[in-house]
Amino acid sequence: MLWGVRDEAMADKTSTALKRTADVKGAIFLGLGSILGTGVFVILSMATLQTGDWVLLAVGIGALVATVNGLNSAQLAAAYPVSGGAYEYGYRLLHPSAGFSAGLLFLLAKSASAATAALAIGTFFRPENRVACAVAVVLVVTATIIFGLRRSNQVNAAILTITIAGLLSLIFAPGGDGPALTRPEFSLRNVLEACALVFVAYTGYGRIATMGEEIIEPQKNIPRAMVITLIISAVLYVGVTLAWLRGTVPTKLFQVAGYVALLGVLLNLILGLSRVLLAMARRGDVAPALKKLDKNKEPTRAILAMSALIIILCMLGDIKLAWSFSACTVLIYYGILNAAALKLPADQRLYPKWLALLGLAACLFLAFWVPMVVWLATLLCIAVGLVIRWGIHKLQ
Repeated sequence: MLWGVRDEAMADKTSTALKRTADVKGAIFLGLGSILGTGVFVILSMATLQTGDWVLLAVGIGALVATVNGLNSAQLAAAYPVSGGAYEYGYRLLHPSAGFSAGLLFLLAKSASAATAALAIGTFFRPENRVACAVAVVLVVTATIIFGLRRSNQVNAAILTITIAGLLSLIFAPGGDGPALTRPEFSLRNVLEACALVFVAYTGYGRIATMGEEIIEPQKNIPRAMVITLIISAVLYVGVTLAWLRGTVPTKLFQVAGYVALLGVLLNLILGLSRVLLAMARRGDVAPALKKLDKNKEPTRAILAMSALIIILCMLGDIKLAWSFSACTVLIYYGILNAAALKLPADQRLYPKWLALLGLAACLFLAFWVPMVVWLATLLCIAVGLVIRWGIHKLQ
């Protein structure tokens, strides 16, 4: 008997079921809106300065690992089209502790990423009051989301249009005297660490899976949306990387689009985070009150709770290791996801079993190139989370 079968009825109750409002186009917008943000506007330029011409290898490996993970995520989301992503898959196919760990890692990683995006926007508009500005941005985006996913999709489409226009303005701009003309010496560790960081930049496609409960015809549309999202993203990532390598000076449109894209990242992260928190509340791993939906079938309480966590992280203001922390937690998260894909029954499997094994091995390999202090912090967070979960279940 699979773990969590007893809970499936609870997760599918009409009173707590989300409405399916996003078609394949809306799902692609969600994925692209999450991928084309901090990674393409910030991480690629950093990776280029760190690895020089070898950054293309990092972009290629990152895309390959993301594709493998995306396909495994797609077949799991098609088999279990509910909110929660790897939290649900780990719970149902592996063990409750594995599922909880995946959910906790997702919340930690993406909350830090969301705070990073908000603080970057705050720094652009009001450097002297960046924390207050970041908090205001989070509140505005939260209010937009509470209007409902359909409204958020419309905002996301507008943001995505500006983002892609900005990226194309850089890709087709002539070469110049940008800092990427400096060619650092080859370092295997730097290249492999860049692979891990770039992989994380691709993982916005996971938002499609975490919101599987709101995708129309999920068995067909989720895999299709993920593949299209990854192809478009990879092409744009390579184009931007080549622009940095030839020393292209950022255009004004690119700079404006970068901050607009960060708004899109923040919007999509809060959406995805709230759905994972909703799934955890349904199982009693966090406060049960967070599973309640409003009259429009929106998880408003979960949205507000995640926004509050992001605001707290914004107030701390120290995000120096945020991306490395995100890389470590996300790679472990996808390791759990791939392990769950290995357990899929044959009749639910869309792709060969070796694909899940390859994804698991790739995630574990790249994770070990993240700094050790980040590893220790991640393991500590998992341990503390499991103890708190044990306490919550004892009190219920």
